Amino acid sequence: MLFNSYQFIFIFLPIAFGGYFFLNAKNFFLGSKVWIILSSLFFYSWWNINYLPLIVLSILVNFFISQALMKDPQHKKLFLLAGLGFNIGLLGYFKYMDFFIGNINWTLGTDIPLLHLALPLAISFYTLQQIAYLVDSYGGLVKEKNFLDYTIFVTFFPQLIAGPIVHHKEMMPQFASLKNKFLNFDNIALGLFIFSLGLFKKVVIADTFGMWTNAGYAHAEALNLIEAWVTSLSYTFQLYFDFSGYTDMAIGAALLFNIKLPQNFNSPYKATGLIDFWQRWHMTLTRFITTYIFKPFLKALGKVTFEKAMFATIFTMLIAGIWHGAAWTFVFFGILHGLAITINHYWKKTGIHLPVWAAWFITFNFLNFSFVIFRAENMEIAISMFKSMFGMNGLVLSEKYFAFLNSFENGFFVLGDVYPYIDGNSRTTIAILLAFVLVLVFKNSTAFLREFMSTRASLFYGMFLFLIATSFMSRISEFLYFNF
Repeated sequence: MLFNSYQFIFIFLPIAFGGYFFLNAKNFFLGSKVWIILSSLFFYSWWNINYLPLIVLSILVNFFISQALMKDPQHKKLFLLAGLGFNIGLLGYFKYMDFFIGNINWTLGTDIPLLHLALPLAISFYTLQQIAYLVDSYGGLVKEKNFLDYTIFVTFFPQLIAGPIVHHKEMMPQFASLKNKFLNFDNIALGLFIFSLGLFKKVVIADTFGMWTNAGYAHAEALNLIEAWVTSLSYTFQLYFDFSGYTDMAIGAALLFNIKLPQNFNSPYKATGLIDFWQRWHMTLTRFITTYIFKPFLKALGKVTFEKAMFATIFTMLIAGIWHGAAWTFVFFGILHGLAITINHYWKKTGIHLPVWAAWFITFNFLNFSFVIFRAENMEIAISMFKSMFGMNGLVLSEKYFAFLNSFENGFFVLGDVYPYIDGNSRTTIAILLAFVLVLVFKNSTAFLREFMSTRASLFYGMFLFLIATSFMSRISEFLYFNF
């Protein structure tokens, strides 16, 4: 069941919301816990009920390991290692086994059959969340003893599929708060507004760019220079509006239940460096890899030096890249970002400051190029895209607007249809320009959350976004991060 579907918006969400607060109003708090768990598991099972036993198994194993870890301090390190082994093993088997076998076959010339495992929905996210919980339990930061509460922590449907990745200590005290068990109309108004904003981002903006992206990558070797750049930019904007749209919808849906989820985006395309970018993009993943990968790995290297910190940075970003998927493109993406962050740190040590516009221009173009690798199914397609972006297939300008240049046509430059392979037109160009305005000038969701006031103007604005978005919902598509 997708957030951007009629079933979720008009059937599932009202029923889940109504049942939860009805039971709370009757002071049947145990029943409301069971209700939100069953609702979340039903939501999860909607795609494929075969995924349900796996998430239930993961919850059971992690909960009982956490209990053993807390009850037996003498052997807590052993229990932690067992928990980490279980979670990493589960993720590794379903997500990376075929990738591993394929590379063994390629390297050794063997013919080991692939397992063709389907990636269980949300396994990357609920596994990271439970790893964080186990490590926090080991450090004495959480001591959850109630199985139902732990299950809510893992399965709460707004953040279950693609985050934000939350810590136990920032979500479960909100569920325990008595005042949060009853209707809060301010939270409802804000939640509906943010949900509508996210829905608009997804179905109106991201899915529009997605059509040009998919067509362009299907013909990567044939795109002309402008068409290739528009294709790459379309994906860069699609990825942001799709994932930030999902996050807004998750935050908005959670607010209906009086639960405030952490922010995941803060205008990342305004970043003026890669360090700045990763402090703005998928912020809860950045927090996770910093806390649970970078810092422990750096500590394991011994006495901290700048060079060791930079090595740990590259290693951490490699892991972040691989986390996104089992393909060499993600490996290269992670290493590339690790190197870029390292260069950013070395540059900061020089004390030389670029003009803000120059720093932004370099950062954004690096991101756009790196997202080509991120999007491509393999490195061959990525290389084809780069060749097209550097004009290997020539430059085409619109004959309608540049007819006065017809005498200059040659083997590289011609007049004609600018967007033949992506089925674009002048609206495509306008959409790219408007996207730049949206990401660089307009308020982001964080600002709306901070400044929102329930007024007639905000009500009208939210209803306008919702109505426009629902009119586009006939072309329902999954969120991009469901694949990761």
